Amino acid sequence: MVDRLRLDFSPRLWKMKRILHRTAIFTVLLLMPVLSTALELTEASIADINRAFEAGTLTSARLVELCLARIQAYDDSGPALNAIMTLNPEAMERARALDEERRTKGPRSPLHGIPVVLKDNIDTADMPTTAGSFLLAGSMPPDDAFVVRKLRAAGAIILAKLNLSEFASGNALSSAGGITRNPHDPARTPSGSSGGTGAAIAAAYAPIGLGTDTGGSVRGPSSANGIVGLKPTLGLLSRDGIVPLALSFDTAGPMARHVYDVAVALNAMVGIDEADAATQNSESRSEADYTRFLDPDALDGATIGVARQFLGSDPDVDWVVEASLESMKRAGATVIDIELPEWLLRMRGDLYWSIRHREFVVQIAEYLATLGPGYPKSLDDLIERSYDLTAPTPEGFIPNPSRWNLMKTEKESGTLEDYDYLAVQEHGLAMVRAMLEGVMAKHQLDAIVYPTASRRPSKSDADPPPPSASGGSALVSGLMSSPTNLANLSGFPDLIVPAGFTSRGLPVTMSFFGPAFSEPKLLALGYAFEQKTKARRLPTHTPPLPGESFGN
Repeated sequence: MVDRLRLDFSPRLWKMKRILHRTAIFTVLLLMPVLSTALELTEASIADINRAFEAGTLTSARLVELCLARIQAYDDSGPALNAIMTLNPEAMERARALDEERRTKGPRSPLHGIPVVLKDNIDTADMPTTAGSFLLAGSMPPDDAFVVRKLRAAGAIILAKLNLSEFASGNALSSAGGITRNPHDPARTPSGSSGGTGAAIAAAYAPIGLGTDTGGSVRGPSSANGIVGLKPTLGLLSRDGIVPLALSFDTAGPMARHVYDVAVALNAMVGIDEADAATQNSESRSEADYTRFLDPDALDGATIGVARQFLGSDPDVDWVVEASLESMKRAGATVIDIELPEWLLRMRGDLYWSIRHREFVVQIAEYLATLGPGYPKSLDDLIERSYDLTAPTPEGFIPNPSRWNLMKTEKESGTLEDYDYLAVQEHGLAMVRAMLEGVMAKHQLDAIVYPTASRRPSKSDADPPPPSASGGSALVSGLMSSPTNLANLSGFPDLIVPAGFTSRGLPVTMSFFGPAFSEPKLLALGYAFEQKTKARRLPTHTPPLPGESFGN
């Protein structure tokens, strides 16, 4: 025994044991990053998911299963967000087929096997498209929207159709789908009209969602739900197969939890569409890969103009904006205050509505003509049949008087031959573009930034304002409200990025606005801002579920 002990502790063997011990520790340390790379589904980007696909630690079928579990936990149960209109019954079968395709042929694109959710005013040939109205319940479009065909071709899985403001206008509710709730605070609005998409993406029902934007309908819900959203340049994405609100302004827009994911979605959807003449403007101006512009140092040397006219309505929002500007300065940006002409801000509402109301009358009839027998064929039909729903029904339909009253306003708005419509189309929109381009050129700006929403999301059940508070007040007509419709009047792009939270946990976002087809620059700046601040948070009412983590 003594001899064995003496041998075990001889200096030479003791040195060898120390070497082996250190080697073992070093090996463990090397392996620790590999072992600790498990990601939560709610935090994973599409890049993370693809790495997990490649590593074999995740399949598309499993990803769809996880997304469906979150929908089950949080849409009808829990906070009851009520974002889902229709689930795709073929989603799991499609996921398995794409898994097999990946195994035998490789992925089609970064969207191969990725679930995508769509606002329910975007046509899908295999699921109803209702525009949120009980008047179109069960309506099956003749084919997919152009952007849906592009997504499917890239390997994306259409997981669900989502609730919205009825016919993409009004409050965050619809007669067909009911009220949508904000996952950060179910008592507050997720904003409209893409409120279902905003709530669904914030709650991690899918990595990517698609909304539509006519006056701020991608950007308002992106802000209220604390996610990334892009209103692209008019003509970058086809409008074919989207229920129209006003084609002079309408565009689809990707929504996600990461700037990278928005760029990946954009890659799949751009392209010239013979059915939409506006897409001809994007020829030689779109990009094959928007992710290549994502530079974490893009703010260094950039000149950012701050539209301070949209501060002053909410001290919590203002504080987040000031903190965001400081972050940009620390990242090397030059930040200067700019001022948009007051007359432009005062008249932008009149310019917008003179087109928006009139175009809906004509264009909704053109869309309705493509639907089967039994569905309304004109705005008059929609108004007449709306009188049939005055109380909730067993099917879950609810009255939506505010939207139906707006239909009367639209009906009485005039025609596309009216002098004021023609004047705005021929001269007013060009003037808006020239003014915004002039401001940016004068100050040599890379982007204009402003709080997407000047105030925190409002309560969903707030009483309507008294008659004396509506009409011509400065708050309603322009100066203190969000300037989102300037992007629609001009056709220019606007990127929304999470910036922080109010003291009560409600999200605040920054808008990055630029000239036509400046998406590469805006995505670069937004990505750099996102990486510096890392301000997005999962809503407290939709936490991770057990078993959602996966390795990459």
